[in-house]
Amino acid sequence: MKKTLSAILLLLQVSVPIFSENEAIVPCPPLPTSHQVAWQQMETYAFVHFGLNTFTDQEWGYGDISPEKFNPTDLDCEQWARVFVEAGMKGVIFTAKHHDGFCLWPTKYTDYSIRASPYLDGKGDIVGQLAEACRKYGLKFGLYLSPWDRHQAFYGTPLYPEYYVLQMEELLTNYGELFEIWLDGANGGDGWYGGAKEVRKIDSRTYYNIPRIHETVFRLQPQVIIFSDGGPGCRWVGNEKGFAGATNWSFLHSNKVFPGYDRSKELTSGHRDGDVWVPAECDVSIRPGWFYHKAEDEKVKTVDQLVDIYYRSVGHNATMLLNFPVDRTGRIHPNDSLRAVAFHQRIQQELGKNLLADKKKPETDGDFETYTVLHSGSVLELNLPKRTKLNRLLLQEYIPLGQRAEEFRIDYYDGSAWHPIDAGEETTTIGYKRILRFPAVQARRLRLTILGSRAPVLISEVAAFYAPEL
Repeated sequence: MKKTLSAILLLLQVSVPIFSENEAIVPCPPLPTSHQVAWQQMETYAFVHFGLNTFTDQEWGYGDISPEKFNPTDLDCEQWARVFVEAGMKGVIFTAKHHDGFCLWPTKYTDYSIRASPYLDGKGDIVGQLAEACRKYGLKFGLYLSPWDRHQAFYGTPLYPEYYVLQMEELLTNYGELFEIWLDGANGGDGWYGGAKEVRKIDSRTYYNIPRIHETVFRLQPQVIIFSDGGPGCRWVGNEKGFAGATNWSFLHSNKVFPGYDRSKELTSGHRDGDVWVPAECDVSIRPGWFYHKAEDEKVKTVDQLVDIYYRSVGHNATMLLNFPVDRTGRIHPNDSLRAVAFHQRIQQELGKNLLADKKKPETDGDFETYTVLHSGSVLELNLPKRTKLNRLLLQEYIPLGQRAEEFRIDYYDGSAWHPIDAGEETTTIGYKRILRFPAVQARRLRLTILGSRAPVLISEVAAFYAPEL
């Protein structure tokens, strides 16, 4: 039912969810779990790659490097945690085992681990140290356990999936509550494999017995978000640049996407007609590589680059997972930490003051749980206190009841006429959060028009900002 502008303005006088007469808001599947909503509200969190590759200047270790090489001289997980907090991160995912198979906790299932290294005379446990630092500094903790293992002689045999599940059980039971488990899409290929030095190919759709892995994870930590190409908790965004599509659905077709999915470009925008809720996570490294390389000390992403990634990840209905390659001392390099903190400060500066804030209206009260209902064709008009300069606009849908908007338009009134706002990208989906950047305008009023939707759109927040042009 199309609402007139006067009717909308009348309805906006109340500060509760708005309903048309005799209208009931029903869920619009697929829907997120409460854990998926909480995960998306984290928005930005850290990734850490650290291991034997750090000491051999490699990205993908072959699996043949001696654990004797691993010996950080000044490892301090609390330094990592402090950097993440100061950079506005809400959690960290740690690479407990990369493709080379070297384990950074004292697993009892292989001697290719930190127990065989000189670090703390073989008595170290970096997974445990970081878990403790996260608890101290209020960060959520997650782990990456690579399904591929280029070290083990039995990779590619029926024994390896058993070994993998046993290691997963160790990590899930010994380090407290986890918010995410990260499963990489790189599976099978050349490796050391106990000295065989050969190529081993597996069918990633069947080899690992993924249903069993999921059952193990949810049995031990039912709240955890599982990352992989196809989720089920969250999905890879289809690139390692940190960018989601301007059109970004939090849906996938069930049982279609598998580890190493051969049409990964689809993951950048999701499946509009998907039947399961699998939102996108944008993984990107603060440096060109994922592991530390001294030659990249002067190649850390600039503040402008990181800000752009934020707007194209969090601002495109995704989350931002920013990788920090820990150096050979066992610390985050100052070039990385200073840049990350400056990035966070810039975002706070640009999005710090909502020029539309009004506690009396559900779409501007800063409360995610209140929302305004807009049908396709509906118009929501918002007044500014005076003619105001702005160049950022933030929109949010109340996603617990579904993602609904398919197309929208933003106009501004400059005191004499209405003009369209051109953000230079599609204004299609909104989802959990959509942020538009555009050349500064002087506006007295703003107008949001829903041009198409899957169901009535539940707008939980509209915010306008002026970001100083540096």
